[in-house]
Amino acid sequence: MSKVTSKRQVTIPKAIADRYGIRAGDDLAFIAAGDGIRVEVAGATERPSSEARLELFDAATARQRARQRAGGRRRRAGRSRGWTREQLYTRGRPG
Repeated sequence: MSKVTSKRQVTIPKAIADRYGIRAGDDLAFIAAGDGIRVEVAGATERPSSEARLELFDAATARQRARQRAGGRRRRAGRSRGWTREQLYTRGRPG
């Protein structure tokens, strides 16, 4: 059960929002239906199914594992950063 606020706002119960996939920011359409009102998600876009989301997750996981097997960050041979680790501890400090 919901109440209408003084600004004519209505809160959708969590159980109903979860069941119908209503999220914050979604537009709702209020449609007159005889003696009642019908509420629909306006312009609802098709959300990917659980199976499709799981496939995307598995593909991303495989890419991440491949990057980790490759060793992460690698410096090119013979390429200098222009500084050494020791210089980090003394740079900017009075001698």
